[in-house]
Amino acid sequence: MRAIIALPFLMLLIGAAEPTFHYHLDEARSDVAAKVSFFGLASKTAHFPKMKGQITLQPARLDSIDLDVELDARALTAGDSVTLGRLKGPKFFDVERYPTIRFAGSKMAMTGPVTATVKGTITARGVTRPAVLDVAFRTPPAKTTGREPVQLTARTTIDRRDFGMTAYGFIVGRNVAITINAQMVPGR
Repeated sequence: MRAIIALPFLMLLIGAAEPTFHYHLDEARSDVAAKVSFFGLASKTAHFPKMKGQITLQPARLDSIDLDVELDARALTAGDSVTLGRLKGPKFFDVERYPTIRFAGSKMAMTGPVTATVKGTITARGVTRPAVLDVAFRTPPAKTTGREPVQLTARTTIDRRDFGMTAYGFIVGRNVAITINAQMVPGR
């Protein structure tokens, strides 16, 4: 008799479970750029056109997020061939030994209806360091239905020396401003 009474209660709990939505990165509509000062007067920017990633979120529990993005460092581009060669070489990204760069995020704190911080880690050149992304969503993530794309811009600054990129210290700035423009589409 208890099982019969408990069954409707159990069904109510199952039906009340919050939805979880899965998205994957739309590489064609996403861009990652890394900008560093050069001689203290100008700057150099590298772009990472090849990437993959996914995000899992629950609109009712936005503090719990599963974000994983991987950049193909071998495909990075730069404004000139000398800079490109140096960036891909052993003194910077060392793409032969470390072909990918990864950001993994697990905690998000909403700072407004469409702004948040995402805490996670960046791994480059075999070194993993904590990182915080300042994120701006195009639409409120709390209103996500799982059927529409999620568009966002994220920014962070890292110290390149933390990842073993110490070359040209008097010429190249140590702080790297990273900007991510991403579109995530429903599905896995």
